Amino acid sequence: MNTQDVTMDLADHVATVEIHRPPNNFFDTALITAIADAYAQLDNDADCRAIVLCAEGKHFCAGADFSRSAAGGSSVAELYVQALRLFRSTKPVVAAVNGAAIGGGLGLALSADFRVASASSRFAANFSQLGFHPGFGITATLPRVVGQQKALEWLLTGERFNGEKAYAAGLVDELAADGDVRPAALRFAGRIAASAPLAVTSIRATMRAGLAEAVEGATAHELQEQTRLQATADFREGVAAAAQRRAPMFTGR
Repeated sequence: MNTQDVTMDLADHVATVEIHRPPNNFFDTALITAIADAYAQLDNDADCRAIVLCAEGKHFCAGADFSRSAAGGSSVAELYVQALRLFRSTKPVVAAVNGAAIGGGLGLALSADFRVASASSRFAANFSQLGFHPGFGITATLPRVVGQQKALEWLLTGERFNGEKAYAAGLVDELAADGDVRPAALRFAGRIAASAPLAVTSIRATMRAGLAEAVEGATAHELQEQTRLQATADFREGVAAAAQRRAPMFTGR
């Protein structure tokens, strides 16, 4: 399965699913659907034992681009339906996080089982700096990976942090050299693919038990809060400040 935005390649039992919207690889419903379709096809391919999710260009994913979705009549609710499919897939996924994983891009990285990045990789759950509520199931996935306290800190501050801090907190599983993130992710996936495939899928299902259901519940609540906060002055100020590259001046309204 190959589309303009997502391609898939399989070699030595490891599939590479690559996003092609450089340099920032913003996503919309169509892109997440294409990734989920690739995963679904690989779920039915016995030759695939692990997946590497990566992206062409400077950044892994700098977040959502809802202008494309709006043009196609799509909605955030539909986006979350497709995102949930990522969590219901059966093959282990290693995300190769080059550059930035920001906002919903961090949510996409968290849909994977593992993340490989470099010290210069950048991460942020920057929703609070936009006057907005986190989405893409981040409120369920981030605490599961880094713990409740660190997740709460990052969600409330919206601060950016580099790959070293992400690795220290457990968000990143392997820190690679700049320029070696994708090869390192492929090697990581290869280690998984060397194990017995039926055992791998069985163990993964056990370890991820309840995750998809937690994400489903989280996205329902996230969407409700996102809709409410979208009508506030703080949200308008956060978006304007980000566009103008200045500090926001929030008023609590």
